[in-house]
Amino acid sequence: MAAKKSATSMKLESVLDLNQASALKKELVAARGKNIVIDASGVERVGVQCIQVLVAASRAWEEDTRSFTFSAISDAFSRTLNLVGVNIDHLIAKESH
Repeated sequence: MAAKKSATSMKLESVLDLNQASALKKELVAARGKNIVIDASGVERVGVQCIQVLVAASRAWEEDTRSFTFSAISDAFSRTLNLVGVNIDHLIAKESH
């Protein structure tokens, strides 16, 4: 596998509710075409609308053959994903420290 090019970093807001869904989409659209690393470590609350935006973005990046990964996720983010049945294990960066 070829080495990954540098990636755009994005830190998610602590509250990702309906009001944030549009802003999140705009930020992701602006980063389209680039490898992206998302930091969800500070997420305290996430709504289904933002999860839908992130899932759609991950599929778009896959179609573009670009890297879309999460560098870190909070327990709250993980619990909500599990609750709604979304598995992102394949998107979580697996780096040894």
